[in-house]
Amino acid sequence: MARIVLIEDSPTETAVFTQVLERNGHEVMAAGNAEDGIELCRRELPDLVLMDVILPGMNGFQATRTLSRDTATAHIPVLIVSTKGMETDQAWGMRQGAKGYVVKPVGEAVLLERINAILEGVT
Repeated sequence: MARIVLIEDSPTETAVFTQVLERNGHEVMAAGNAEDGIELCRRELPDLVLMDVILPGMNGFQATRTLSRDTATAHIPVLIVSTKGMETDQAWGMRQGAKGYVVKPVGEAVLLERINAILEGVT
């Protein structure tokens, strides 16, 4: 189905998301920090990015802004998946260029529904 870059610093979360996504037919490439994730996106040009917010070094908001403003990656939709669930966090994430925002822990059905909606252009 889709090629997805997962930018997540928790090995446990990475394993869980990867398992869910691969079980549902997606190809997953993972990066443990924003800088590596941005480089991976530039190199691989995935169909979607799943972005954590709390990352070492550059945070997910900064990385989302970087991807959305770079002509090489601006077309790649970003779905923020974070424990930061306040309305202000969600609004800020969307202002940085994210196409969606879900709060962890997120159920498999909700995650897949949001991914499919973004991939189908229904945000």
